[in-house]
Amino acid sequence: MSEEPVQNNSNEEEGAPAWVVTFGDLMSLLLCFFVLMLSFSEMDRKKYKIVSGSLANAFGIQRKTPVFESPKGQKIIAKEFDQAIIVNKIEEKLVKPIIVEIESNFQEMKDLIEIDVSENQVAIRLMGETTFDLGKAEIRPQMLPLLVKIGALLKGTRGEILIAGHTDNLPLRGGLYKSNLGLSMARAASVAEFLLKKASIKPERISTMGFGEHRPLASNHTRKGREKNRRVEIILTIYQYSDPAMVG
Repeated sequence: MSEEPVQNNSNEEEGAPAWVVTFGDLMSLLLCFFVLMLSFSEMDRKKYKIVSGSLANAFGIQRKTPVFESPKGQKIIAKEFDQAIIVNKIEEKLVKPIIVEIESNFQEMKDLIEIDVSENQVAIRLMGETTFDLGKAEIRPQMLPLLVKIGALLKGTRGEILIAGHTDNLPLRGGLYKSNLGLSMARAASVAEFLLKKASIKPERISTMGFGEHRPLASNHTRKGREKNRRVEIILTIYQYSDPAMVG
């Protein structure tokens, strides 16, 4: 008798088992999660805006209900996110209105007015003869509207306000002040008194210091450098805004 081949009737599945697809999806999700975590841990403002915008479009962010309690966790990622939000609000509520005022009414002085924003400070530098005439500590009348605007904006913040006076290194000849240090202190006091009177900022928030020629921004060997060193700085150290809507 001839032998007939035995047929295998079992139904065998070809390819990878079905659970591998689910496992692959899970690994992809975990990879995306860790990429996001890595992006957050290497925080910078530009990257934050890109990532937060993507998340906002994907999931939505509630903005209607104000939240007054901080998250209980103290993770560094949360702190960096909070700081970035505060910096953005500072630029929107304090810096931009001052820049608009300068562009509108102080165009001829814009090269002598600088605003620096760091993580917890805003420094407004009024350089050269924008605020004072040479050797004097009386505020120039044309500068008063800008100081009124700055004072009104500072009143809506919380934090310490330091008024710092600086000069170049040229010796004083005649006048009321015997040294650059004394002149810088008098100029800082004039700005502080003006803000207290016109903006009604709480006195405990404001302090003054005079540095004379000892903290130059540029070389005193050039006219431009000396002009930059003759300055008054209004420095706000930020804690949070008095209006919760400004940080929420």
